[in-house]
Amino acid sequence: MSAGKFITFEGTEGCGKSTQVKLLAERLTQAGHRVRVLREPGGTPIGEEIRHTLKHSEHNAAMTPEAELMMMNASRAQLVREIIRPALAAGEIVVCDRFYDSTIAYQGYGRGLDLAQVRAIIDFAVGETRPDLTLLLQVSPEVSAARLHARYAGQAAVRDRFEEADRAFFKRAEQGFAAIAAADPGRVRVIDGGAAVEVVEAGIWAVVGRLIQP
Repeated sequence: MSAGKFITFEGTEGCGKSTQVKLLAERLTQAGHRVRVLREPGGTPIGEEIRHTLKHSEHNAAMTPEAELMMMNASRAQLVREIIRPALAAGEIVVCDRFYDSTIAYQGYGRGLDLAQVRAIIDFAVGETRPDLTLLLQVSPEVSAARLHARYAGQAAVRDRFEEADRAFFKRAEQGFAAIAAADPGRVRVIDGGAAVEVVEAGIWAVVGRLIQP
């Protein structure tokens, strides 16, 4: 049995990742592939508890960037060993909504933590498990803000500690994603996330198709 493929989606808030993850998984399944869809933080029972603490807990306001970094990678270490590695070994295509690039962008660039230390902790968490392809969806700040507003229109908003960050934080995170893409163009493919959903989907499929072709 051939080894599977590991595809990750990245981008700032409101870039359309969740929608495109779902569409890609559906298309891959229709094409006869076995697909595992995951998200970060989360993806395991332990990881989902960490996700709640990081994002939604009423008691997380005082969380330091260092604690945030360690908790992110605790969730990631569990996900890699419990789910991702076995799935890849079984020949599945793993599609993950965020992975370690988000940590470099958010905790490294966004929170201002030392990038060498951030990468060292990531290396310890993931070992040799690295994405074969990363799809970075880029949108303008205006599109991001409009999509976040629409997401919660007419319903009670679920608190997300990351979405509470100021515009300067997200600007630094965007710069981080741009730096990641520039440094690793063979793995990271930049997609215009501001285009129509079907246009973004087609662009993603064109890239993924080259990865999975026999």
